[in-house]
Amino acid sequence: MSDRLAAAFSPTSVLLQRSASSWREAIGLAGAGLVAAGVTTPGYTEAMIAVVEANGPYIVIAPGFALAHARPSAEVLRWGMSLVTLAEPVQFGAGANDPVKVVVGLAATDKQQHIEALQLLAEKLIEPEFVNSLLKLSSFERFVELLSS
Repeated sequence: MSDRLAAAFSPTSVLLQRSASSWREAIGLAGAGLVAAGVTTPGYTEAMIAVVEANGPYIVIAPGFALAHARPSAEVLRWGMSLVTLAEPVQFGAGANDPVKVVVGLAATDKQQHIEALQLLAEKLIEPEFVNSLLKLSSFERFVELLSS
């Protein structure tokens, strides 16, 4: 299953040690990775930001880790994910789970893909050092190795 998770990412969707001054910019980076990989249109990035504006920071699902996403729509061209590690963490207003150091962008064409992606990610997030390992990444290749381990 980790191969399926790794296949959701591409070299253009993995952005390491980036700078963001706000949660909006952090989600914007995750969206830019999805767009660069041909997964979504820029409108999907706007939708991911709108989700947090409407519903609050529930996307911060673990300490230091946010899962940016929106509903499946025509803005999603194919299933995929992006990864952003932040050089400096940002506040999402998520209480004990703040500040966020890692943002994963998730785009799915339907509800079933969305659920499958969440399951694949959850398997990695239960590993105690997974988020910290993401912060030490230096390349896309190392990221794929981490997902496969």
